[in-house]
Parts: sequence; structure tokens; C-alpha cells
Amino acid sequence: MRLALQLGYDDPVGGIALAQEADRLGFHSVWTSEAYGTDAVTPMAWIAATTEQIKVASGIMQMPARSPAATATTVATLDLLSGGRVLLGLGTSGPQVAEGWHGQPWGKPLTRTREYVEIVRTILRREEPLEHHGEHYDVPYSGPGATGLGKPLKIIVHPLRAEVPIYLAAIGPKNVALAAEIADGWLPIFFSPERAQAIHGPALEEGFAARGGRPAGWDLAPLVPVLMDDDVQACRDFLKPMLALYVGGMGARGQNFYNRLAQRYGFEAEAAAIQDHYLAGRKGDAVAAVPDELVDEIALVGDKSRIADRLAAWRQSGATTLVLQARQREALQALAELVG
Repeated sequence: MRLALQLGYDDPVGGIALAQEADRLGFHSVWTSEAYGTDAVTPMAWIAATTEQIKVASGIMQMPARSPAATATTVATLDLLSGGRVLLGLGTSGPQVAEGWHGQPWGKPLTRTREYVEIVRTILRREEPLEHHGEHYDVPYSGPGATGLGKPLKIIVHPLRAEVPIYLAAIGPKNVALAAEIADGWLPIFFSPERAQAIHGPALEEGFAARGGRPAGWDLAPLVPVLMDDDVQACRDFLKPMLALYVGGMGARGQNFYNRLAQRYGFEAEAAAIQDHYLAGRKGDAVAAVPDELVDEIALVGDKSRIADRLAAWRQSGATTLVLQARQREALQALAELVG
């Protein structure tokens, strides 16, 4: 089991310093993120320029934010500059961000993802000019307002690698199955190692069956919040506002993927209460409604010995890379010692 680090989208300066520490500790990769704060790409470039061996990854680039061609050329450029250290994490984001921030229709996320990945791979392989006429992407464009002057093009530079690993962020069963079918890895958020097989196993097996089996090296890379302190309850309480935001407010009622996931984990009443409070503006009550048990399942909290005990469940879950959501140097150092 490998270690990785995910950076937030609110503190790029502090994140770079943590990425350099992760590089020193021998972490496998560092993942940037974006919502409507910092972008994912700029920190990747900065990290690549100021580290020696750690892989630089997007966790995630939002698909509504960029055309597939823009993403492919960005990946090709970063991979050349970093000496082949790029991992591409993609996600659709949610309707609120896709439509409310990027001005793009939510549409059909499964169709968008499948076509997006296909186009990116076609560009990077550079075997033929890009031509794709799908339900979501039409390249060269031939729809309303087209001049008719567009023609299939091939990326000018020669990518260092034709097969840059692509990871998908996915939550629902159909999206998880798609990650197993077409991607090189999966980035699950709020991953419960004890429930992983029962909740996600059928979708993963469906996806692997569609591609003819699980490929060697396919990477299960869950995002794991980490907070290290002797006071376990203080650690839990520190993480609860984040969980309340996602379960309660990251999406409308009836269209919140994180809320549905908490319900699938068996926290139906708690998820409903969190959302009721959050959408009514009672954020403090929403935080208070987050159960300790949910935090304990999806995070590593407490002192070093407690975290060491909890790591056994993550090892047994089938996770191959733990992507730590941590901001403490001492936590990174402790996990590096514990995982070896």
C-alpha cells in the first residue's frame, strides 16, 4: 500500500511546502484539486518544478472546466516538463459547479466521461488526427453556427508517454463501474474500508467484467482525511464541518451524491438530519448531527498508535494507494513510518 498526498484548493503556498515534504518522505504522488478556488494545474507545475521524484497528479481536473483537447495538451506539456511524472485525475463535479460556475450543462455525466477519456487518449496516442462525433462532443464541430472550416488535427508536440494513467473520481454505482471499465484507477471520497466490498464491490466487478478483467496495476486510491492528536474527539470535531458541508450542502435536496453515499453506509437518519439543518441555514446543528462513527469510518484520527490500529482495515480493503488529506507534517511523517 502506497502513500500519496492531496492538497486543498484554498492554500497553494502551504500546499507546496507539504508536497515537498511528501517528496522527501518518498510518497508515491501528490494530488491537487479544484472547485471554485485555486485551479488544479498551476500547483502541479509548481510542484513538478520544485520536487525530484514524486508524481504530480490532478485530483481532480473538472471536466466541465476544459475541453478534452485542452486537458490533453496540458497533460502532454506537464508530462514533458516533469519527465513523465503526471497522473490525470478527472471528474464531472456536480450540477451546482458545472452549471453555476463553469456555465456548462450537467447533461449526462456517464456519457461525458466516457467520451472525454476517449478523446484525451486519442490525442496523447498521436496515432491519427482527432475526429470524434459523439453525443456530447463533436470534433471537428459541425453543429449550429459551425463555419465548416474545422478539420481533424493532431497534437504538434510528441507526448513523452502515450498512456498517461487516468483516474476517475466517482461515487455512484454506475460511475464506479465506469471507472473500473475505462480508467487506470479510482479516486473514491469518503471511503469506508469496512463497507467497501459490500457497497462498491458489485460495481467494480461489473466494470472489470466489461473490460475483460481487472488490469494489472489498476489503482484503488481512496481520499483519506487525516488528523493526528492525542484528543480523538477534538480530531473528529475538527473534521465534522467538512462532512456537514458535503453531506448537507454540496448539492440540492435529492441531488447530493455525498448524502446518498452516507445513506448507503447505513446513516440514513443522520444524513437526512444533516441535510435538513444545512439547507435551512442551521450549519451548527448540521455539524452537531454528524456522527462520530461516520468520521471514524472514513478518516484516520487520533494519536499515532490509534492510527496504526486503524490502518489494518485500510490494508484489508484492497486500497493500493492512500491519498492523505492532511495538513500536518507530523502526520505525513507518522504515516510514512507506519506504512513503510
